[in-house]
Amino acid sequence: MAFFRSIQLSETHPIVQGDGVYLRAPQMSDFPAWAALREQSRSFLVPWEPTWPEDDLTRSSFRRRLRRYAEDMRADQAYAFLLFRKTDNTLIGGITLTNVRRGVAQAASMGYWAGAPFAAQGYMTRGVLALIPFAFDVLRLHRIEAACIPTNQPSIRLLERTGFTREGYAREYLCINGLWQDHLLYARLRGD
Repeated sequence: MAFFRSIQLSETHPIVQGDGVYLRAPQMSDFPAWAALREQSRSFLVPWEPTWPEDDLTRSSFRRRLRRYAEDMRADQAYAFLLFRKTDNTLIGGITLTNVRRGVAQAASMGYWAGAPFAAQGYMTRGVLALIPFAFDVLRLHRIEAACIPTNQPSIRLLERTGFTREGYAREYLCINGLWQDHLLYARLRGD
């Protein structure tokens, strides 16, 4: 049955257009802007992310990251995007769909980050709203899951604003900034 088959995408997936933003796969030419934005936003991002490796912002680490993204996409396991502002092609942040599960699940987990200068301006909301049709119509997923630390009010508002429903609470769900953190669990279904 087609429902249980994995999708077939070309080596590069399309640009996903949104309201004033677009998403596309990271490229090596993005390294300077990506490294600068991540470094500028380090103190803003660290409380919400896994511990950064010592070489995280190096060119070689970024190159390894791109190889992993390409392998994951070819294997239909994950899809990584960078988020850009349309007016000037400025890098805003990133969104990923990871842990793609096919068969009877047809689900993936969504993660996201925005650079500190672009937080609380609606860019990530527009990015997530652009990604949702791609996930459901192109990747043919049935469910997108997301999790956030209970004290991360901006993330909670983002998920609820983009149609995700809170489904539960997971104790020590992910290791964030070196500590096992409880998370609120959210999901959005194709029919929502």
